[in-house]
Amino acid sequence: MLGWLGMVRLTSPDRPWPSARAAYHRCMDFDQYTVALLVRRADAPAFTAEQEAELQDAHLAHLADLHAAGHLAAAGPLTDPEGFYRGLSILTVGVDEARALKEADPAVRAGKFAIVVMPWMVPGGAIRFQPTEFPRSGAQARS
Repeated sequence: MLGWLGMVRLTSPDRPWPSARAAYHRCMDFDQYTVALLVRRADAPAFTAEQEAELQDAHLAHLADLHAAGHLAAAGPLTDPEGFYRGLSILTVGVDEARALKEADPAVRAGKFAIVVMPWMVPGGAIRFQPTEFPRSGAQARS
């Protein structure tokens, strides 16, 4: 079996993991993205149905704006049975900028969700994102 296990077996006391990892990264071309997870907050305030709908529309409009600006490659809801993980976004900017952009989401600012942000590397050319139109409201998403 290759992958992580293969890399570990190839390391030795005179060639520890960080060196093997660095060598792997030098010989591999990676595309870099930032992944942001939208997670449910345990301390989220209660919202009326009308407030929820308004917040969802503002959230969708925010995502559409990020996509139109070229910062957001893809985004969508997650169907976590526990309801903790609510959405995933793949951004084309670094971690710090992605965090700032995602923290500006109206649903995050309202305290409904928190954000978990991390870098993500994939082999160069493995993924291609096409420009599309993101819905700006729940009504537009359903049509």
